[in-house]
This record gives sequence, structure tokens and C-alpha cells, in this order.
Amino acid sequence: MPITPEEVFETLNMVSQQNLDIRTLTMGISLAGCADEDMGRMCRKVYDHVTRTAADLVEVAESLEAEYGIPIVNKRISVTPVAQIAAACPDADLTPIALAMDRAAEELGIDFMGGFSALVQKGMGDADRRLIDSIPAALSTTDRVCSSVNVASVRAGINMDAVLRMAEVIREAAVLTSDISCYGAAKLVVFSNMVEDSPFMAGAVHGTGEADAVINVGVSGPGVMAAALEELPADADLMEVAERIKQTAFKITRAGELMSREAARRLGVQKGIVDLSLAPTPAVGDSVARILEIIGVGECGGPGTTCALALLNDAVKKGGVMASSSVGGLSGAFIPVSEDAGMIRAACDGALTLEKLEAMTCVCSVGLDMIAIPGDTSVEAIAGIIADEMAIGVINNKTTAVRVIPAIGRCEGDVLEFGGLFGSAPVMPVNRFAGEVLAHRGGRFPAPLNSLRN
Repeated sequence: MPITPEEVFETLNMVSQQNLDIRTLTMGISLAGCADEDMGRMCRKVYDHVTRTAADLVEVAESLEAEYGIPIVNKRISVTPVAQIAAACPDADLTPIALAMDRAAEELGIDFMGGFSALVQKGMGDADRRLIDSIPAALSTTDRVCSSVNVASVRAGINMDAVLRMAEVIREAAVLTSDISCYGAAKLVVFSNMVEDSPFMAGAVHGTGEADAVINVGVSGPGVMAAALEELPADADLMEVAERIKQTAFKITRAGELMSREAARRLGVQKGIVDLSLAPTPAVGDSVARILEIIGVGECGGPGTTCALALLNDAVKKGGVMASSSVGGLSGAFIPVSEDAGMIRAACDGALTLEKLEAMTCVCSVGLDMIAIPGDTSVEAIAGIIADEMAIGVINNKTTAVRVIPAIGRCEGDVLEFGGLFGSAPVMPVNRFAGEVLAHRGGRFPAPLNSLRN
């Protein structure tokens, strides 16, 4: 479907008045050829291959911004899960690979690089274990490297040994970066049913089924969506609300499709997917929580919130899927607490709790995202939070994730300040009744009956 001049004009209006942007232009790069039994050689291969492949990424992104007038907020790279290439070497500490990734990111001028990652939903290999053990040091000694670990899937169930280990790793990463608002934990996410083409951090990886290099685009647009819904009369029924969301999602996604096509063509790589997720920012008016309140919820987190979010998420997918030749990634509506001004307000007001956020994750994209919890929260409680969210993903056949930040030295009511897109996170209370048995039972939560599809 061609892009028309009318669409371009309408898009420019959304940019100038309603905070529309392309949240990220992400190049996925395969590191399959970088495996080496010598750590030093492997690090050089990773650095050289990434900097060579993505040499023009920032320049092309900036030229697209200038030509089309659409801001591209982040330029990012995702790579093959590092545990897969690290299997070639015997080194216990894989932090040098993360450092090589960080140097490459700095050289290229990109914002983040994802892929210091492992997939352990059915079992943990030696390289997986070494990578997971290296995550706290890797995230505390790098500025731009992000990490993710997939511990569950519909076909495999939940690796409960990995769940407990990741709870420990999250806390270790927070402790090592306690002087910078526990920022290490903000760059780490635990997944169920991880997708292999997401452009969004911290969970972006370049899947093994992908081409050598691809361009994936993540759009945004909560401000555009809110403005469109505010035009509806107060007595509009939910069918009209859903139709307006679909129409607006189509327009937003077309902007991402345009940028995706042009970036791939100019960089000479394969066009990947457009992730049509509504990704909020701390800016006033650019909030998913605000959309839910326009739909009719008194304050985000109040009764009716899950219903309104389900409507929004479903209508966004329906509207966006027709606007791109390839929709993928996560696609829907994100609810990261620290990155959404409305969510921050609702959490501070007591309207939004961790338990309500968990209920909301049953119907939205991703899961418990950018949530600060008291620094003295036990590892067992963190493991329980992860396990609950993984169960939602496994039973409901959807991607879910946990990115919680133990606020070391802070307690409920304090605030972690990150700045930029990460915003600020009010420290939310955690149910203290996790106990000490479930997290330590280990083993594997069996794959559910709905995994038997062949």
C-alpha cells in the first residue's frame, strides 16, 4: 500500500500537536559469525561486526527525521542472544562481551544495545549459566547494554530454578548500581514467551530465525490517541470508542511503516517489523493511563481499568495490523509505571497497586514494567512476583515480562529518579507473604495442556 501525501500531512500535524514520534529505530544484527574459543578474539569480532554493520544507522535515522519531520527518539541495536555465541569459549566471566558491546554502542552513537541474553525456559546450559552469573557486573559496568532472560514458554512451562536465580540477579544488579538509582535493574527484564523481533528495550534480541541484519521500528503515540478520543462526545458508546482507537492506530502505524521502509532501503538491509505498541513517556499528555481515564475510568488502577485496557489493546492491534506489511514485536499498549506520567500519579495516589498492575498484564502487552519496590524486598518475594507473571504468560499464551527495581536503601513512598524516557518510579508496596518454600522448590512448572497443539 503506497504512502499518500495526505497521510504525510496528517502525520506532521500529529507530530507538531500531539507528541507523535517513532520511539525507536532498531537494527537487529546476527552475531553468529563472532563465536570464538578465545574471549579476546570474540570481543574484537563482536565490536568490529556491529560497528561495521551499523555504521550508517544514526546518520540514516537523522536524515529521515530531517526529511519527514518525525522525531526518532532512540536509535538502538539488538544482537543474537550472547549466551549462544559464548558457548564457544570456556570463560566464566562474560562481562568482556558486554563491554565490547558498550564500546560499539558508544562508537556508533546509539542509545541502547540489547542482547546480553539467554533463553532458559526448559533448561539452563553452561553458557546460559555463565551469562546469567555475569549480568550484574555487565549491567553495572556498562552504560548502554541491556539484558533479558526468557525463563518460561507455553511449550516448556516455567523453569523455576531460573526464576529464583533471576530474582537473585535482579537484586544483585540493583545493589551494584545503588549509587545511580539502582539503574542496573532497569536494564534487565525477565520474560515468558520472549519474541525475537522486538525493537523495545530492555528485551530486544535478534532471533535465530532472522536475516543477518534487519530494521525493526517501534512507534508510539499515546498523545495522538488521547487527542482523538477526547474529540468523541461524552455519550459515545464503547463501540464508537473502539472504532476511533482503530482508526487512530492505523494512522500512527503508517508513520512507522514509512520510516521502516525508508530506513531499510537506505541501509541496504532487510525490512523487519513495525511494533505498533503505544509506548508512553513522562511528558504530560503522552500517557496510556490518561487514555484509560478518557475512556471512562476515574483514575488509572480504579475499578474498570482492566476492561478499558483490554479494549484499548485489542483495538490498537486491529487498527494497526492493516497499516503495515509486517506487524510484530509486542504490539499493543505498554504500562511501564516510571515512564508514564499518569501511572506515576496513580501510584502516588494509591489508586494503582502492584496487584492491579498484575491483573492489567493479563490483557496488555508485556507485563510488570519499570516498577520500583522497597529495597528490603526478599529474594523469595521477587521470585514470587516473577513466577506469577510467568504463569499469566504461559497459561494465556502471551508474552509477559517482569522489570522490577529493588530500590536499595529506599522504602515505600520514596522515589527513584532516572530522567529521560525512564522517568521516575515511586517505590510501591509489595505483599510480604511470599513465604520461603515455593521459590526454593525448584524444578519446572509443567507445560500447560494448551501447549499440545500438534
